[in-house]
Amino acid sequence: MAAAGRQRGDEEEAPPPPRPPASGLQPIAARPGRFRRRPPANPRRTLHRRLAGGQWEACSEEGRRTAGPAVMAAAVALWVRTEPPLLGALPVPPPARLGRPYLRKMAAYARRRAAEGCFPRLRWPRWRHIACGKLRLGRGLAWLYFQRFLRLRPARPPSSLRRAEAEAACGSAEELERERSKLSVDTLQFLLFLYLQQLSRVSLRTALRGEQWPSPAAAAPGPAGKAAGQSKKHLIIAEGLEQMERFSSRAVNWNDQDHHAFLLAHLSDMLELLLEPEQLSASSHATSNSLVSYEAVCALSFLIEGTVEGSGTVHPLHELALWQPCQGKNGYSKSNNAFSFPKLESWLRSCLTTNPFGMTACLRSGKKLAWAQQVEGTTRRAKIACNTRVVPEVFPMVIMSQVYKQTLAKSSDTLVGAHVRIHRCNESFIYLLSPLRSVTIEKCRNSTFVLGPVEVSVHVHSCDNVKVIAVCYSLSLSSTTGCTFHVLTPTQPLILAGNQAVSLAPFHTHYPMLEDHMAQVGLATLPNYWDSPMLLGKESSDTSVFRLLPPSDFYTFVIPFEMEGDTTETPGGLPHAYQKALSQREQKVQIWQKMVKEACLSKDQRKQFQMLVESKFYEWLIQTGNRQQLDSLVPPAVGSKQAAG
Repeated sequence: MAAAGRQRGDEEEAPPPPRPPASGLQPIAARPGRFRRRPPANPRRTLHRRLAGGQWEACSEEGRRTAGPAVMAAAVALWVRTEPPLLGALPVPPPARLGRPYLRKMAAYARRRAAEGCFPRLRWPRWRHIACGKLRLGRGLAWLYFQRFLRLRPARPPSSLRRAEAEAACGSAEELERERSKLSVDTLQFLLFLYLQQLSRVSLRTALRGEQWPSPAAAAPGPAGKAAGQSKKHLIIAEGLEQMERFSSRAVNWNDQDHHAFLLAHLSDMLELLLEPEQLSASSHATSNSLVSYEAVCALSFLIEGTVEGSGTVHPLHELALWQPCQGKNGYSKSNNAFSFPKLESWLRSCLTTNPFGMTACLRSGKKLAWAQQVEGTTRRAKIACNTRVVPEVFPMVIMSQVYKQTLAKSSDTLVGAHVRIHRCNESFIYLLSPLRSVTIEKCRNSTFVLGPVEVSVHVHSCDNVKVIAVCYSLSLSSTTGCTFHVLTPTQPLILAGNQAVSLAPFHTHYPMLEDHMAQVGLATLPNYWDSPMLLGKESSDTSVFRLLPPSDFYTFVIPFEMEGDTTETPGGLPHAYQKALSQREQKVQIWQKMVKEACLSKDQRKQFQMLVESKFYEWLIQTGNRQQLDSLVPPAVGSKQAAG
């Protein structure tokens, strides 16, 4: 994937427009997410398609030469990258001191303290000082934001494994801090990352007023000082509950239309946040003469990417901004190596569209996967779709919904590096045994999810009585009831608002390719913080919302599928207390077997005894729900096999 932070430096000439590769990656068509190449109707005529109101227009070769930069610039389509809002914005409203005024002060402070490790790269000790000393954030929360941003950078599994090994070798908190002091992030990109946390700020007052979220500004008050058309009762309710909802969490935001609306609403503020102090007015706002540095546009590539029609290749924003035909629209000056603020903002707004690789495109025009079966006697039909392998620069996306009363098991190239959303799945067992990029599980009931290693995050929202088994970089949960999580994770699990009866337990299973998949996504067995959760939100001091699973209730989990690979045991082993409980249970089984052997039962007695044991075992299967799982493991009939993919 193209690195958003890659810089070209001061170049004498603008780079040439990206050319279509010889392999023929296909251009964006009118429908989002569909890539195809249309042959020209006339060999003498070159089709130049530009995106205008969702339609491609054709121009002749002569018209293309005379159209000038304005028409050519319109051939650029920009959108919000999937990962920053999906994985970067924590699913919890941010602290008040991460608002716009404080971030502006932080930006000015970082530039003034450039020699101390604040700019252009921000070292962990300096961010810790700013977060704890200036913004009044806790040290744990400061590190949470820092490491979350680090994980969004282009993947380098060997580097991640080396850092995990170094942290695991630290014998004290002081050694751990010294190790973390070696880390740094791009300052401007990190400022945008912090600003992006506003995505999770939800207002009940806004919802009652009926405004479209996110809106650029609050509704203007009417003549009587109240929102037009609203009753006094609604406003009283909103004011009374706004404080409570400020701390409520929400699901991970998958809606690319929300991402698009948020960027349009806050684009001016984000650009001003990236400006150098001398480019701001006395009121800390941009003027018509303000210049946006090339480095600032490179930082904005953290959020924005796009394409040139006909190229079929996704590029970061700063590469497209330097394309010659665009420079007249975005106000780029070679002498200053900077962009005119008003022209750049206008160009961005004119080119921004919804993400052609987002959830909307996946649902509308993605490939439908027949992985699940239709269960007899039900009207629910499972829906599974993906936009996988559209272009190599974009992580694929897989969305599955309404899988009901069945076992679904996949280890597929379709899943490798994918963002997976699992929605409204009930009474099912789902195995996704491939290295994944992220997983979101929403509104599921009475189900078990066994996941391959997850490179960035697993988020579980509004689920009841589900079990999640995973090796993942981070785990967060909100509004869950009676859920159990068997995880191996190098970060503290995040317990957000609305959870009840959460059980945390060590990772307790394996499959043959597990360790190979862990290496692919840069996850090691140490450090492992499965038993040290961080509570955020209004329940941050209520430790009764979770428990560590008692060793007496702990059992290993067997993945009932054969695969090729070398992993034969649980990576990293089990904590001593849980291993001891398993050993004691095995000893009891051995004692029981010895008693049966020494009882010297006759043939009829052995037969009667076997029937009794089988009867009790069958009752246990029904009572625990394991009967359904065993039945669903029976291979389907030839005509109803799950589709490959």
